[in-house]
Amino acid sequence: MQFKNIPRDLVLKPLQAVSGIVERRQTLPILANVLFEHKGNTLTTIATDLELQISAKVQVPDSGDQSITVAARKLQDLLRALPDTSEVSLDAKDGKMAVKAGKSRFSLQTLPAADYPRLTMSQEQLQSFSLPQKLLKATLRLVEFAMAQQDIRFYLNGMLFVLEKDQLVCVATDGHRLSYAVMPVEGNFSKQEIIVPRKTVIELSKLMADTDEPITIDILANQVRFSFGNIELTSKVIDGKFPDYNRVIPTAHTKLITVDRLLLLSTLQRAAILSNERFRGVRVSLSNGALKIACTNNEQEEAEEEIEVAYEGNTVDIGFNINYLLDALATLSSNEITIALQDSAASALFTVPGRTDFKYVVMPMRI
Repeated sequence: MQFKNIPRDLVLKPLQAVSGIVERRQTLPILANVLFEHKGNTLTTIATDLELQISAKVQVPDSGDQSITVAARKLQDLLRALPDTSEVSLDAKDGKMAVKAGKSRFSLQTLPAADYPRLTMSQEQLQSFSLPQKLLKATLRLVEFAMAQQDIRFYLNGMLFVLEKDQLVCVATDGHRLSYAVMPVEGNFSKQEIIVPRKTVIELSKLMADTDEPITIDILANQVRFSFGNIELTSKVIDGKFPDYNRVIPTAHTKLITVDRLLLLSTLQRAAILSNERFRGVRVSLSNGALKIACTNNEQEEAEEEIEVAYEGNTVDIGFNINYLLDALATLSSNEITIALQDSAASALFTVPGRTDFKYVVMPMRI
């Protein structure tokens, strides 16, 4: 592969788009590389971890069809360290890639493109739809923080997508909390559920832009493909049965309060400073006209805060993991939030006043 005096970003930007999935420690050395495929005027940069594959295309000068693989992180770090306005020359031959910029010279080891493992693409497309990138990005942000990490219940290590009629529902839970968000889609689709792996969701969130430019989602047999701009992201889906989220979301809670989101967030942040570092417990007490927040730790230190609320009724005393509350409050952008409680053994439901497209459920903990 050979290019002479092309803008640095012509290579760097697609490389940055795909290299996020390249792990630093690989069982196969070639998986630490990216694949460059040059055909005609198109340079395709591809990275995979055998579960997820991302490709990014850019237009480049035609210098013949050729392909090679090179270390993703090293090339990215080298290009990023060059001045923004640099022009670079790349020349891959005899197992090396020469990178030149001005009077700088670098030599990287390469591996044959023929040895690069590609994700086998499913040919069976089940359903396809499009929506604005910023809408999907905002919805994923409302849900992704509740995904499990390395749970033995593998189906929790991802996000449930439910396509039905004219909407897409996204749900994530780690068994202690659940986040639910829904967005409209154009069309009338038969019901279909897929579980998208955690790594795919996080990478997709990073790559999408806050624009109305469309993203197309193709649901394939055992795979899902996201196409937007010059990027195509294809991922295997998790084979498993996601819990029935409708049974988890409370519907009959009678003790309701609406509070200023930023006020509650700052109150909890202060209290969290003196919470138990291991269990992160916070005691929430709702009584006439007041919401009390209290934390203690092993050093017998205490934090107590009180917020005025419009509430009259029986007192509720309930414990939570304070991180679960902070995650949701920090993610939302609304001015106010409604909290629905029942008793010390029932989960809490967080919603946004006037909206039905977001619900967040937190299980209580014993303190």
